[in-house]
Amino acid sequence: MTNDMTQGSPLKIFIFFSIPLLIGNIFQQLYSMVDTIIVGRFVGVDALAAVGSTGSMFFLVNGMILGLTSGFGVLVSQKFGAKDEEGVKKAVASNITLTLISTFLMTVIALIVKNPLLRMMNTPENIFDNANTYITIIFAGLITQALYNMSAGILRALGDSKTPLYFLIISSILNVILDLVFIINFKMGVSGAAYATNIAQGFSAVLCLIYSYKRFQVLRLKKEDFKVETHYYTKHLKIGVPMGLQFSVTAVGIIIVQSAINVFGSIVIASYTASSKVLQLVMQPSISFGVTIATYAGQNLGAGRFDRIKNGMKIMNKVSIVTSLIAGAILIFLGKYFVTLFIENPTPEIFS
Repeated sequence: MTNDMTQGSPLKIFIFFSIPLLIGNIFQQLYSMVDTIIVGRFVGVDALAAVGSTGSMFFLVNGMILGLTSGFGVLVSQKFGAKDEEGVKKAVASNITLTLISTFLMTVIALIVKNPLLRMMNTPENIFDNANTYITIIFAGLITQALYNMSAGILRALGDSKTPLYFLIISSILNVILDLVFIINFKMGVSGAAYATNIAQGFSAVLCLIYSYKRFQVLRLKKEDFKVETHYYTKHLKIGVPMGLQFSVTAVGIIIVQSAINVFGSIVIASYTASSKVLQLVMQPSISFGVTIATYAGQNLGAGRFDRIKNGMKIMNKVSIVTSLIAGAILIFLGKYFVTLFIENPTPEIFS
């Protein structure tokens, strides 16, 4: 199930590695999309606006977690590429420690600043309580996001991008079921959508962790593997922090935009929410390619194959340009049709 990226055609490697990763990222996006679709169609426009008004806040925090865990996986891929089994164990152990510590800190900070941030973003009073409820539950469950992304990142560092996809598909189906049960049957509103997301994401994290331990001997860690070795933590942070900032820095701009949009009320917020979900969906190829090239470069750097890194970058740049043009065309010509998924019988104001 592992995949040695230091041998073979880079393009073939990119295709077979990134496709499962892309599908997995799309399914991960479906978590929030399903929340907004079901909330918009069964609870109402105000509830949809409440969930949507928190999107930039979630993007800020979750982007940092995704970037950190992806970055922490790079050192694992380097040790794997160098055929250093002991190094893989220590890299994974330090990865786990840093992920738990950083997630705890981000959870505490996020829960402290959420209310002031919602006020600063000019969240309308008629949706403030629902927005606050939704984002509080989501932030409280950040550990589920972190554990899935961490375990999936470790598996991908070993070249296995398919298994995290399978577990994510299962949990996405579970998320849809829980959304429908909590929102339609139990009438839980936005809180039901948030609980469904956390439970489903936690389920996929548990599956990944169990599978990793049972399937890969190298991931069966012992107490001594967690012994602090400063250079492992330093290397993780040097890669992970920049990647985390790269993933989340755009959220700052989105928060500013959201603050301006919130002034115009629920209908405009709901419209922006629907269009943002479509945009995030078509951006997933670029994000998947970024993780793919990071794993590829990490393994080849560990193996000293600098020629393959240079050649791989050239190929990936061409692939990224083509897919970006396709994504832009989808947004321009088909974007308005996706909006009808989120709101039943949308008014002309929504489309404008």
